[in-house]
Amino acid sequence: MDRILGIDYGRKRVGVAVSDPLGIFATALDTVPAAKIIDYLKNYAAKETVTRFVVGYPLNMDNTPSEAAADVEVFLKNLARKFPEIPVSLEDERFTSVLAHRAMIEGGMKAKDRRDKNSVDKISAAIILQSYLDRNNNGR
Repeated sequence: MDRILGIDYGRKRVGVAVSDPLGIFATALDTVPAAKIIDYLKNYAAKETVTRFVVGYPLNMDNTPSEAAADVEVFLKNLARKFPEIPVSLEDERFTSVLAHRAMIEGGMKAKDRRDKNSVDKISAAIILQSYLDRNNNGR
């Protein structure tokens, strides 16, 4: 089954989300230590057909790359080198952490659990991926 993976890259942790086979819905999948993300993606791609990576790109309010963009650029080069056959799309990630916290509150998650950065990262990845899917005719 074809899958699109959403990635919220951070220096320490990486949130990962996955689309359903039809490319309509994004689901939070996992949070992975940044040092292990390429191996994680290789293992995932060995089991599922990954047709695209959607990577959150950090921008400032004036649409210039933020300070964190340099880390994402390094990751993007590594991703392209390890997965040359899989296209990569960038998605604005400016408000994903705020939206992730809001989603956790609205979903009834306890305050203690909302402080878990792993949850925030994978929910942020799902928001990044869902934004891409919604904007791109359900990913197709």
